[in-house]
Amino acid sequence: MHCLKKITDNLTWVGGNDRRLAMFEGVYSVPDGVSYNSYLMMDEKTVLFDTVDKAVSRVFFENLTEVLGERTLDYLVVHHMEPDHSFTLEEVVLRYPNLKIICNAKILTMIKQFFDFDIDSRAIIVKEGDEISVGKHQLKFYMAPMVHWPEVMMTYESTDGILFSADAFGCFGALNGAIFADEVDFQQNYMGEARRYYANIIGKYGAQVQAVLKKIVPLEIRLLCPLHGFVWRKDIDIYIEKYDRWSSYTPEEEGVVIAYASIYGNTENAAEILASRLWDIGIKAIMFDVSVTHASDIITAAFRYSHLVFASTTYNNGIFVSMEALIFDIVAHNLQNRTVAIIENGSWAPNSGKLIRAELEKCKNMNILENQVSIKSTLKKQQLAELDAIVDAIAMTLK
Repeated sequence: MHCLKKITDNLTWVGGNDRRLAMFEGVYSVPDGVSYNSYLMMDEKTVLFDTVDKAVSRVFFENLTEVLGERTLDYLVVHHMEPDHSFTLEEVVLRYPNLKIICNAKILTMIKQFFDFDIDSRAIIVKEGDEISVGKHQLKFYMAPMVHWPEVMMTYESTDGILFSADAFGCFGALNGAIFADEVDFQQNYMGEARRYYANIIGKYGAQVQAVLKKIVPLEIRLLCPLHGFVWRKDIDIYIEKYDRWSSYTPEEEGVVIAYASIYGNTENAAEILASRLWDIGIKAIMFDVSVTHASDIITAAFRYSHLVFASTTYNNGIFVSMEALIFDIVAHNLQNRTVAIIENGSWAPNSGKLIRAELEKCKNMNILENQVSIKSTLKKQQLAELDAIVDAIAMTLK
């Protein structure tokens, strides 16, 4: 007997939590673990919404068997083929050989890429707006391409107002016995992880998220069921508003993210003075050493705040290696609509500023300030006025 969580009288969470995973997708640290959500609906037909990662396969199948009891599984809805949600798909087919798999054409193609079992005889292919009745519950399907893979779709169940949202509206962190977001202090303890999840997993695809929001916002959503993290039954509009902000690259708060790369502390000193002077006039500043802070955390802050400052030493006539990786990552995540200032350092040929600017100019609507500070080895007293000019320029651009 394992942890089963009732969502409604007819819907049960049958997923699992992985607290031993160190790096999600091999990239993002998950110190508080991660949940893999799967949902089983009991109606005239039984419907499983997605499967789980191999790490929690045992508890998943025990949960599934417990809820089904003497019944068989009629349908499996596949929303997303990433292996953390589809690894156990073939095993489900082996255990319930007569089930039908509801998916779209792109998902069908990916199933064939990942597995060798006979999918064609089991597949029910759906497209935008198609509906399937499973008894008193009516399922309607919405395509959500590139949120965050090209095959993704969502399902809306109109009787209870349930949106099965695939990876959208997910969150890092194990569930720890709770299932609903309102059972915990989500704003205090989980919103940061929800933001980090969005910015790094989905953040590049803002336009695609905006397109999906236009489809789902008119729906009467009373339950929001993502594939990671908590189920939402209250204040759903607040979470959707966050996704609207993040996907439109609209800052949540005014403030300055200062990311610096410093070898011997001289570039760090300039960044420290800048942060101090910003605070002196009431502007919030957050500092990150790119050599010790993972890029995903800095990208998350960049999605949250309105202004960015990059301070980097020059290294091999280029950008310092960890700063270069961060800049490339920010560009790859399609960040937009920010005001940016640059500080460069170089003992004989400061060059990092020009290169950082060239990369960030690839992003849309980036206001890159002309007030660049160029340091040779150490910041000199007479250059404090140049730092003050950056402070003034940032202040002028704040609302």
